[in-house]
Amino acid sequence: MRISLGIIALIIVGIIGFVFVILPARIDAGMNLVTPHEPYVISEEAEALHTTLRVSDLHSDMLLWMRDPTRWNDRGHTDLPRLRAGGVALQVFSSVTKTPSGQNYDSNTADSDDITALAIVQRWPMRTWDSILERALYHAERLNRLAARDDSFTVVRTRGDLEAVLAARETDPTAMAGLLETEGAHPLEGEIGNVDALWDAGYRMLGLQHFFDNALGGSLHGVSNAGLTDFGRDVIRRMDERGLIIDVAHSSPQVVEDVLAMTDSPLVVSHTGVHGHCEVKRNIPDALMQRIAAGGGLIGIGFWADVTCDDSPEGVAATLLAAIDLVGIDHVALGSDYDGTVTTTFDASEYAVLTDRLLAAGLSESEIRQVMGENTIRFFLENLPG
Repeated sequence: MRISLGIIALIIVGIIGFVFVILPARIDAGMNLVTPHEPYVISEEAEALHTTLRVSDLHSDMLLWMRDPTRWNDRGHTDLPRLRAGGVALQVFSSVTKTPSGQNYDSNTADSDDITALAIVQRWPMRTWDSILERALYHAERLNRLAARDDSFTVVRTRGDLEAVLAARETDPTAMAGLLETEGAHPLEGEIGNVDALWDAGYRMLGLQHFFDNALGGSLHGVSNAGLTDFGRDVIRRMDERGLIIDVAHSSPQVVEDVLAMTDSPLVVSHTGVHGHCEVKRNIPDALMQRIAAGGGLIGIGFWADVTCDDSPEGVAATLLAAIDLVGIDHVALGSDYDGTVTTTFDASEYAVLTDRLLAAGLSESEIRQVMGENTIRFFLENLPG
């Protein structure tokens, strides 16, 4: 009897270990892939140029996964060591708080939520299991705790915070800024006061939608194709009052139209492709991209095949060139979507390959500086609160 109980206990411990330790790592490794490849050949000119860049990226979902961000991991796309190896000065970290089952680019309802199960198996606090707002607040806590553990990493909330990091990089190339944004505004849970709760937690950019319609309006991948709701309009006004930056990466074209009509604040499309270059629904119409750029906005180009139609370094470079042709050099940035359940051909440590391919494609050194980071840095220096 004693032996049987011991065996049962071992089985229970094994199941618990698999569910809460092994399974999360397997999910992460299986959903955030880097295509196996030999080391990329990078010219000496590109290597030398890359060491002088302040690389900046508008979209990483690293906070969704429970790998240790202080060490170089063998899964996923980002952690602080790999970001530093890639020369990253500024990284926007997105909070993913709800995703529908069967997620796709064409049509999703809000009836299901796969993040609940992920929160449980990854041992997020119980308060996050049934609250989308608490998930966003937890992600902010994680990033702020990371900054407390790493003296060279700062969660920036103001223009002055970012200026301080950039000044520190003159003597410490490991100095890095992180900025918080939501992947969709459903963490507001229909309450306008939660705009302030997210602001207080450190969020400085809010995506309006993700893969489903929400209380603010239609998603690019929802079922309604609707524009802003009355609540959505209230949120845009409140965001303008607080100085929160608006991201329309997953918003329906009508939501984008409505936002453009009611605010003069420059918009961000944090992770996207160019529709005329890769004709898929995930990429909003070119005319809307041009209007966003004309208003001082910023377009972040992603690294995965669904938006580029070619996820090789050459293909990503070609998409960046297509964006430059469409909206102008001043409005094009990087928007990797690293760790966003996508497959890429290079991770954050390998950014130099993109510098090499942009140089080979004919961009000048000054143009490469803009696209690889300076446009994003300028945008946030202009639009973060003072």
